[in-house]
Amino acid sequence: MQAQEETKQSLPKLLLTIEEAAKALSVSRAFFYPLVMRGEIFSVKIETARRIPWESLQAYVRKLIDEQEKH
Repeated sequence: MQAQEETKQSLPKLLLTIEEAAKALSVSRAFFYPLVMRGEIFSVKIETARRIPWESLQAYVRKLIDEQEKH
């Protein structure tokens, strides 16, 4: 049983909930959700659940950094 728990903890989370993704960016759910709806952050649907790939958050942050470095 302990080996299973260690495996669960060591696996990276590939998809995040809206709440988890918002927390990862240190923004509110109310701020984050429109970013997803406008397509600024890519999401996938699994049945009725919307999930955010970790890579989408990284891409969004890179985009913000690139835009700010241009100014």
